[in-house]
Amino acid sequence: MNSAKKGMKLNIKLTLVTMILVTLLMGIFGGIVFYNLEKTHVRESISYMQSTMQRRMDSIDNNINAINMTTQFFLSNAKMNEVLSRSKTGASYTTAEWIDIYNTDVAALERLINTNPVINGARYYAMTDNVQEMLPVMYNNSRLKKQEWADMADEGGWIFDYREHIFSTDDKKLMALITPMDDRANGRIGYIETSMQLRDLFPSLYEHIEGEVSCFVCDDGQVIFGDAAPDLYENVETAARSLAKELSTGKEPVGAVQGDAQTGIRTAYNAPGRYIISGMYIKELAGTLVSVDDISAGIASIHRLRSVFLLAALIMLVALALVVNMLVNIVLKRFYEVLSTVREVRSGNLDVRTKNETRSDEMGELSYQVNRMLDRIQELMRENVNREVLAKDSQLKALQNQINAHFIYNVLESIKMMAEIREEYDISDAVTSLGKLLRYSMKWSTQTIYVSEEIEYIKNYMALINLRFDYEIYLSLNLSERAMKQMIPKMTLQPIVENAIVHGIEEIAEDTTIYIKSIESDEDCTIEITDNGRGMSEEELDNLRGKISGHIPSGGGSGNGIGLKNVQDRIRMEFGERYGIEVAAKENCYTKVCIRIPISSRTVGEEKE
Repeated sequence: MNSAKKGMKLNIKLTLVTMILVTLLMGIFGGIVFYNLEKTHVRESISYMQSTMQRRMDSIDNNINAINMTTQFFLSNAKMNEVLSRSKTGASYTTAEWIDIYNTDVAALERLINTNPVINGARYYAMTDNVQEMLPVMYNNSRLKKQEWADMADEGGWIFDYREHIFSTDDKKLMALITPMDDRANGRIGYIETSMQLRDLFPSLYEHIEGEVSCFVCDDGQVIFGDAAPDLYENVETAARSLAKELSTGKEPVGAVQGDAQTGIRTAYNAPGRYIISGMYIKELAGTLVSVDDISAGIASIHRLRSVFLLAALIMLVALALVVNMLVNIVLKRFYEVLSTVREVRSGNLDVRTKNETRSDEMGELSYQVNRMLDRIQELMRENVNREVLAKDSQLKALQNQINAHFIYNVLESIKMMAEIREEYDISDAVTSLGKLLRYSMKWSTQTIYVSEEIEYIKNYMALINLRFDYEIYLSLNLSERAMKQMIPKMTLQPIVENAIVHGIEEIAEDTTIYIKSIESDEDCTIEITDNGRGMSEEELDNLRGKISGHIPSGGGSGNGIGLKNVQDRIRMEFGERYGIEVAAKENCYTKVCIRIPISSRTVGEEKE
């Protein structure tokens, strides 16, 4: 009773210790895994956004350069400057002069615009209507007044998010560089508008990427969105304005994880909002391009996975507690049984035995070994005298069995040397083949070999078998290099060749040939062994197929199909049920055995690793 109480206390202690250790390990493992998963997801999102913004900056720089270069071409055109100056003073050109200007300068500027696909248009606007309009390059002052930016023309600079109003309302959102033109003699003579679609300058504003919204924040506070859903503006605008202010003033954004000092791109993760925000300040445009990527779905997915893990871990811990408690109870119960038996033995009772001898676990093994130990002690006491005699007999038998395979190889080598000395080269070759045959048969370091090794064994076998007959059995090989490198169970091909000789060729007793060839497909390799022996009748063939498949029992003795059945079983054990052998035959004509194996992926460099 006292022992039982102690056992229960130990049981509780072992269960508690086990559960505490397992809980700690699972908690630490789960915490590390899911913490790293979330951090990795954030880092990858930040890295992706940083590289994306770099690509966008390169594209924007190229577009800004295109606008600036086009504006410079317009500014440097002396003829068009002269036209604007003369229109300011009221002077005019003749029709022929207008035609010449249109065919030379206007045409050249138009070609410049057309060769740059990102430029929406480039135009001169005169200060008066005293100018001949030459579309699409020259416009009078009344056209200028129709534009949304007309009031800001004198200031010049970049204008964003406006629409064309010269001829009709156009829904395309544009941005432009407005450049005032001055002349020393006449003052302000006109304006140049070099425009581009917002979609071309800021493609990210119009890319419909799930979870991502982009906008451009001007230094004057204007926020420009593209095609994003209006309900997203509120969530993004506040964060975008804050980041734009920090970048425009040169401050480092709070929480920035990645940044490039040269490009001015800064990317940060907002943990409360679960979004990545990235911005780059474009000094020439006096504004900041901001992209916000909502990664809350990915974070939520990781958190759901963590919850599932915790639930599964809790269920496992409860189940483990029950199992551990049950196992400890069983172990302790059987331990006390063994302990009681040992105490009986110590008192001198060698006839006592433990009740439980099952060897399913360590305690069962202990019970079993205690009983065997007691049996052995009693046996040794009864056979103490005979034990030394048996030991001496064992030593004598061991000495008698010292003739091993190595000795046989040495004897065969000696016989071969004697035959060569006497110039009996046929005998020497036969002994060599026999040695190779024995070495191959006795060496079972591996269960599978290459087809090329089995073919070499068959060649030696054929060399010896031809010594028995007055006729010659030839071997014809048509095996590809790939087939020779396939793996097969050892002694797969040789029993089939032996069957061909014993059951097919010996009865006709004349020169003949055994053909071995390979047929390959994408996944399988088939090796065909064909002899021109006596063949089989349909009844014999059906009976043999039944024995190979196991539908007909095969007894002992020669010619009962047990050899082919063994080959079939070993192939299927190695490669699976879809592989094996098939037999075809025609009486007094031929017998063909086809062995199908899978194409091995192993290369020559991996041989016998």
